Amino acid sequence: MSSKIKSFAGLIAGLVILVTADQLTKIAAVDRLADGPHVLIDGVLELRYLENHGAAFGVFQGAQTFFFIITCLFLAAALFIYLRIPEGRRHLPLKLTAILMVGGAIGNLIDRVKFGYVRDFIYFSLIDFPIFNVADICVTVSAFLLGFLVLIIYKDEDLAFLSLKTTHGQNDK
Repeated sequence: MSSKIKSFAGLIAGLVILVTADQLTKIAAVDRLADGPHVLIDGVLELRYLENHGAAFGVFQGAQTFFFIITCLFLAAALFIYLRIPEGRRHLPLKLTAILMVGGAIGNLIDRVKFGYVRDFIYFSLIDFPIFNVADICVTVSAFLLGFLVLIIYKDEDLAFLSLKTTHGQNDK
């Protein structure tokens, strides 16, 4: 099996796992939190169901069409970039980060299309942090990882694949 086919299979498998985990936890939240919040660690962590009609932290309430368009554009760009990432161990963290980011985006996109809102349920009461979900965790962690990889780990030549002038496979180590 060619490395491109393996990479694409890894992408699909990763997305299926992440989106399934996100959707199953949201289904469980809807089913189990109908009676009210459940305290996991008193004063620190709760499960509390919320229908978020906005974006992160509840901003832009009711702008579902805008979010749908922006998410679709983001997914197209992310998949285009993913397919340009060179094969090999050197770029594997970047591929995994992209899978994590795309999986989270798809998880919340499914909610927006199916329900018109995103189902959130994890609440850090200790710091009164906005309620979030597994897809949000994927997007947030991947954004931090991407920043770390681009700013600390990779050098300019490692990211040359982003230029439309380069060919695939350059700089593989």
